[in-house]
Amino acid sequence: MEHENKLAHIRTKQAFIIDMDGVIYHGDRLLRGAAEFVDWLTRNYKSFLFLTNSSERSPLELSQKLARLGIQVDPEHFYTSALATAGFLATQRPGGSVYTIGEPGLIQALYEEGFTMNNVNPDYVVVGEGRGYSLEALERAVKLVLGGARLIGTNPDLNGPAEGGIVPACGSLVAPIELAANTKAYFIGKPNPLMMRHGLRRLNAKREDTVIIGDRMDTDIVAGVETEIETILVLSGVSSREDISRFPYRPMHILEGVYEIPDDAGKGQP
Repeated sequence: MEHENKLAHIRTKQAFIIDMDGVIYHGDRLLRGAAEFVDWLTRNYKSFLFLTNSSERSPLELSQKLARLGIQVDPEHFYTSALATAGFLATQRPGGSVYTIGEPGLIQALYEEGFTMNNVNPDYVVVGEGRGYSLEALERAVKLVLGGARLIGTNPDLNGPAEGGIVPACGSLVAPIELAANTKAYFIGKPNPLMMRHGLRRLNAKREDTVIIGDRMDTDIVAGVETEIETILVLSGVSSREDISRFPYRPMHILEGVYEIPDDAGKGQP
């Protein structure tokens, strides 16, 4: 009965900030009930934003990925750490230059904010996830940081869920640069409160009307705690029930997956 009361409470929320990897899908595999959950959000006129620490894809690409998986969501419902990073840097150094290790989603976001690519004397070295990470890129990044460029990471995640299991994420890729250059990166993505405040503004929502759904204690849940947004940990991604006790904070709600939230919960395919 207590669990049902919590679900009833969650359903009263008007705005939902939702992580993607480990919540909606693993790689190219849709998670149980994800399509039904998004349909429920739409049918009940909920405001929602997919807020992801991944920097690889643009909102349009994320929209197209969900479409391939059978979920139709317009690009304006997506906000990435790449967009947050580019927006933050634009407030710090308008028209600056960057050396980037990352995928097109990050590079496009930086271009759209007026940044130019520079591998000689950039203002920033910006690192996101990507297959273009190599020893050559690492050596150049270290050289540029030692030469005065500031080191920026799109997000601090050390790893993330994928279809084949856990894979390295941005925090792991930035770490060798930090060690070799004897510096610390500034990370823009969750749990940085900047990311959450951008999300609330995009939703035009108040904290008390909003809930954040994520699969990681160290990013999603702490981000909600630090911005006073109600938190839901789903156990379909990185953090397990056993992990919770290792942290000094707790999620307000714990669910097996988003399939529990719709009123007709349980109809999603395993």
